[in-house]
Amino acid sequence: MANTYLSRSVSTNGNRQKFTISLWVKKSEILSGTTKYLFTQGSDSANNFALYFDSNNTLGFWDYGSAYNGRLVTNRLFRDVNAWFHIVVRVDTTLATADDRMRLYINGVQETDFGTRVNPSQNYNTHVNQSGNAVHLGWYTTGSGYFNGLMSHVHLCDGYSYAPTEFGETDSTTGEWKIKTEPSVSYGTNGFWWLKDNTNTTDNSPNSNTFTVANGTLTPTKDCPSNVFATINVLGRQAAGYTIENGNLSTNGNGSNVWRGLYGTIGASSGKFYYEFKLNTTYSNSGNSIEVGVADAETMIQITSSNGRIANAARGYAYEQGGTKRNNGTSTTYGNRINVGDIVGVAVDLDNSKLYFHRNGTYENSGDPTSGSTGTGAISIASGYTYLPAFSTYYSADDIQLNFGNGYFGTTAVSSAGTNASGIGIFEYDVPTGYTAFSTNGLNE
Repeated sequence: MANTYLSRSVSTNGNRQKFTISLWVKKSEILSGTTKYLFTQGSDSANNFALYFDSNNTLGFWDYGSAYNGRLVTNRLFRDVNAWFHIVVRVDTTLATADDRMRLYINGVQETDFGTRVNPSQNYNTHVNQSGNAVHLGWYTTGSGYFNGLMSHVHLCDGYSYAPTEFGETDSTTGEWKIKTEPSVSYGTNGFWWLKDNTNTTDNSPNSNTFTVANGTLTPTKDCPSNVFATINVLGRQAAGYTIENGNLSTNGNGSNVWRGLYGTIGASSGKFYYEFKLNTTYSNSGNSIEVGVADAETMIQITSSNGRIANAARGYAYEQGGTKRNNGTSTTYGNRINVGDIVGVAVDLDNSKLYFHRNGTYENSGDPTSGSTGTGAISIASGYTYLPAFSTYYSADDIQLNFGNGYFGTTAVSSAGTNASGIGIFEYDVPTGYTAFSTNGLNE
C-alpha cells in the first residue's frame, strides 16, 4: 500500500461493545522504530481504536480514550515477509470474564502470551462502530503509520463476536490454516467485507459500506492467502544504499557503488519455473552492472556485500547486462545487451538442470525451454541443489523491477499478458509450456 490507504465515514452508531475484525495481511518490511497500522477508527489521537504492528514487530490493538481502556500486545514477533497472517480481533465487553472481553487469534489459534494486557471494564463502549469516527485501513487516525504490505478479505462484523473458524479452516492435507472465501457471517449496521483482488473498493457485504482510496491508487496483485508468490527477500539483503519497495518487487538504488546480491523468497530443487526481470534505469549504457539469473540457496545465504555478484559463485548463473553469461566468476559470449526498458524472461528447468533467458520475448542463443534433456541453447547448471531466483546490481542508480507472476512491474501492470498454461500468475510474455511461477501453488504442481 505504501502511503495509500482506504477510508470510510461512519454516520450511524452500531454496537460498540461487540464486534469482530478479521483480515489477512502480508508484511513487506521488518519494522524498526515505526509503528504500522492495519485497522483504525476514531476521531483523533486521544479517542480511537487501532490494530497495528508495533515498531518492534509485535502485534497489538488498543482502545484509547485519554488512557488505554483495553489493550493487548503480543510477546512474539512477526518478522516473516513472505507469509500471509490471518488476524482475528474478537471483542465482547459484556462478558463477565475479563480476559474474554478482548481476544486475539493468529492463524486460527488464540494468542495468550502478551507483554501488555489491559482488559476493558464490563460493558465498556469502544470507539469502533461509533458515529463520527472514520474507519481507515492501512493508516493511523493522526496521519502517519502507513502500512507497507498487502491486505485481503477484511471483515468488520458489527454486533457479532465470531470465532476465527468462521473465516478460516485447517487444510486436511497440509495442516495449514487457509482462507474461507465465502464465510457465512452477519455484518450488522456498520460492518463490511472488503476484498483485495482488484482496484474495487466496494463493500461485498449487503451493507454497501464502500471505502474511498486516499493518497494514490490501489495496486492489485495475484499474491493472496491461497497462493503466495515469491518476492525479494529483505532478510537476505546485502549492503546498504538501496531501497526495496513496491511489495518487495523493486529495488531503487540510492547509495554508493557496490555489488549487491539479492534473491527471492521461494526456491525449488525440481520442477520448471519462470519469472521476469525489467531493467528500469541504470547508471551507464556500457559494462556489466546488472546480472540476473539463479543461484543455489547456500550461495545466497553466504554471499556478502564484498562479494555480491551472484555469478561469482560456483552455483550462481547469470545473464549479464552487456550480453554475456557468467558463472563462477567467468563471463563468456551469450546474447544481446540488456537495455533500459528491456524485460528478461528467466526459465529454469530443474528437472533437466537447464537455464534459459529471453530478451523481450526472443530466447538468447536460440534457446528452447521446452526441449527437455536436449537443452537446445541452454545454460547447464549443477544438479541436486535448491535454486532461488537471484540478481545483482552494482551502481547506485541501478533500478530493477521483478514480476514473479503478480502481473506488475513496480506499480505498472504488464502491457499485454502472455499465456500461461498452468494458469498461475500473469506475465508479460508467454510462459513456456510446462513451466509455472515461483509461488506456493507453483511448488505444488
